[in-house]
Amino acid sequence: MDSKQISSSEELNTNVESKKRKLVVPGEVIVSGDDYLPGEGARRDGKDVVAGRFGLAEELGRVVKVLAITGAFIPKRGNVVIGRVVDITFSGWLIDIDYAGSGFLPLDESPRFVSKSDMDQFLAIGDIVVAKIWAVKSKGIDLSLQGGKGLGKLEGGFVFRVPPARVPRVIGREGSMVAMIKEKTGCTVTVGQNGWVWLKGPTVDAEIKARKVIEFVADNVQLEGLTEKAEEMLG
Repeated sequence: MDSKQISSSEELNTNVESKKRKLVVPGEVIVSGDDYLPGEGARRDGKDVVAGRFGLAEELGRVVKVLAITGAFIPKRGNVVIGRVVDITFSGWLIDIDYAGSGFLPLDESPRFVSKSDMDQFLAIGDIVVAKIWAVKSKGIDLSLQGGKGLGKLEGGFVFRVPPARVPRVIGREGSMVAMIKEKTGCTVTVGQNGWVWLKGPTVDAEIKARKVIEFVADNVQLEGLTEKAEEMLG
């Protein structure tokens, strides 16, 4: 398949995707018919599938779901988050992940042996880290640096925030949006499910461009043709 065919195929897929998305409010009918199945954020009411929350309705085959575009971060096991080390205890590190309680990274969840006397050499207060949630408890969130690519301390770059509910749109389907931003700017980009974004680029201009596009996407999740508009901004 040549580049024109690939481009046309991608354009067609994007157009189909955009036509299937619309902004809905709770109780609004999204589709009617027994063939449709309600997914996350949607429910059945007779023959109708209606929105259960404010957000973007999306049809994926027969399944209809509503993607939330507002709301606080709700931690789940397996989420990858970005946070800042705020304290060191005798058994691990306290990590600010923009949640009611701090995340806790136990010493034995580091990817290699770390002596208790050298904990601040591995992670010091103020360091930025990418971690995975492995347990959500009433008293807090347990984190791990094991069993995942890209987990660990982030060197250089900078962190900014987007609304957590809009992270899926920033990432894109199967990572397509972030992949495009990386390719067009040469930046390294990591997006946490808690809405923290870490960005490091080859130049300051590249970093500024990548940040502007990410914030544009986060602010305009309801916009049709969002992918094309983001691509235009990237040049």
